[in-house]
Amino acid sequence: MQRWRGLEDIPQDWGRSVVTIGSYDGVHRGHQLIIEHAVDRARKLGVPAVVVTFDPHPSEVVRPGSHPPLLAPHPRRCELMADLGVDAVLVLPFTTEFSQLSPADFVVKVLVDKLHAKAVVEGPNFRFGHRAAGTVDFLAEQGRVYDFEVEIVDLYVTGAAGGGKPFSSTLTRNLIAEGDVAGAREILGRPHRVEGVVVRGAQRGRELGFPTANVETLPHTAIPADGVYAGYLHAQGETMPAAISVGTNPQFDGTERTVEAYAIDRVGLDLYGLHVAVEFLAYVRGQARFDSLEDLMVQMGADVERCREIVAADA
Repeated sequence: MQRWRGLEDIPQDWGRSVVTIGSYDGVHRGHQLIIEHAVDRARKLGVPAVVVTFDPHPSEVVRPGSHPPLLAPHPRRCELMADLGVDAVLVLPFTTEFSQLSPADFVVKVLVDKLHAKAVVEGPNFRFGHRAAGTVDFLAEQGRVYDFEVEIVDLYVTGAAGGGKPFSSTLTRNLIAEGDVAGAREILGRPHRVEGVVVRGAQRGRELGFPTANVETLPHTAIPADGVYAGYLHAQGETMPAAISVGTNPQFDGTERTVEAYAIDRVGLDLYGLHVAVEFLAYVRGQARFDSLEDLMVQMGADVERCREIVAADA
């Protein structure tokens, strides 16, 4: 799959394509419906399927300080889109200048002049251009002018997550913030993942017999509520069952919020400086302060056993 950053990265000889546009944070099951439709349409037309997305999130430029917690960094989104059959991803740097493009200018500069769209696939509430003035009806009008089709896909999937609310990135972020990683998994179609580099922490886990990878997460990452979770640690191409702790470590009067993963039954792991990923399967318990270190160690042992059971059941 090709990855382009900015319009200038698109090959000069790029032909016609089927395009879908959106932030697509998390590439959740609703997003997947749209992207899969775009890929299917592209295959039938014999042209590539292209996803257009933005960095940073448009809200950060339009309303500074409002950047939402991210469900997946752009490299991860590209991986997920490639798995769906996407041929190219165009990441447009979302600047103040870009945000002021009118819907008509956006159509010409992006869809017509650069991507030579043969069809555009979107959800019913898609908006684009300055002040989000462009609608799917306007896009369809432009399609008739510039010879591209516009197809609307109903992306509204519902389930148990969120009490039956339509699946969305916002709902997913809310569930993660509440610690409901099982609900987030239903929406995403896979466990929620956070990524980052393993850094040196206080190394108390090692002293207590449960050495953890202290993950310095990427900026704006959607991190679950404080607590203990069962999940996986992905490192060096290996997937390891893990007990994960999120929080400030109240037993030791900590103030910095961290994500730490203990690779169950693994001895001698040296992951410092490596980029790793942590996936959350299930919430086990909230953070707590114990009367003694002995009580904490007993609880940690019970946590590991519970996490081992949960991961084994997920296999």
